[in-house]
Amino acid sequence: MAAARVPVDRIAARAIVLDPDDRILLVFFLQPETGTSWWATPGGALDPGETHEDALRRELLEETGIVAPFAPCVWVREHAFDWGPHFLRQIERYYLVRVGSTELAPQLTPEQLEAEDVHDLRWWTLGEIADSAEDFAPRRLANLLRDLLETGPPPEPIDAGV
Repeated sequence: MAAARVPVDRIAARAIVLDPDDRILLVFFLQPETGTSWWATPGGALDPGETHEDALRRELLEETGIVAPFAPCVWVREHAFDWGPHFLRQIERYYLVRVGSTELAPQLTPEQLEAEDVHDLRWWTLGEIADSAEDFAPRRLANLLRDLLETGPPPEPIDAGV
């Protein structure tokens, strides 16, 4: 009998970035070893000693160039997956970020972003997400976003699911 694989925990902070028209900014990830691709919110792992808030500010600057205040955590998510040779359990907190402009100016170069498997940034409407055949993380992003836009941030973070 094979031993159960134990994932390595990866703590992460992610941003639900909304523009004045309630479009959400998503990042296109492509995993080179498997060819798997999906759209997700900007963000990433905490560096040693970093808070979720500090990591979110850093990741937003690196991936998008956005500097903006953000609301408390609105969603949480835990998901185990293979990333190249690693088996990870990503434990995420999602923060709502409202921006007044759709202008993006990532601090990282396209080559640096690609080295992190980031291949595109795009503003999406709720309808585009709901109608798309693309993969999104979390999978029920359209429903989560619809609820957030219709009722506002929840009083406590909700589980966004896989």
